[in-house]
Amino acid sequence: MVEKPLADIDSREDTLVDQRQEPLYWVIMHNDPVTTMDFVVMILMRTFGHAMDKAQELMLEIHHTGSSRVALLPLAMAKFKVGRVHMAARAHGFPLTCSVEPD
Repeated sequence: MVEKPLADIDSREDTLVDQRQEPLYWVIMHNDPVTTMDFVVMILMRTFGHAMDKAQELMLEIHHTGSSRVALLPLAMAKFKVGRVHMAARAHGFPLTCSVEPD
């Protein structure tokens, strides 16, 4: 193997950079007695990108256990998604809530 002289080293390619990822947080969706199951499935699909089968599975878990972890995201994105869920739910007259907790 031929080593490059120091002057020829491109620091963008050859320097090791510490690229620590942000800590991840769970978005927790909570059950309530008012929000419809169809609305929860729609939110899980549109806001979190779940396929229909997974969204229905999560909705049933929320319904039967009281809550479910629906997405694992960096904190800023988790808070953004929670805000979107709350805004959509209120616009449709539902009290659906989510919270965020560390992984």
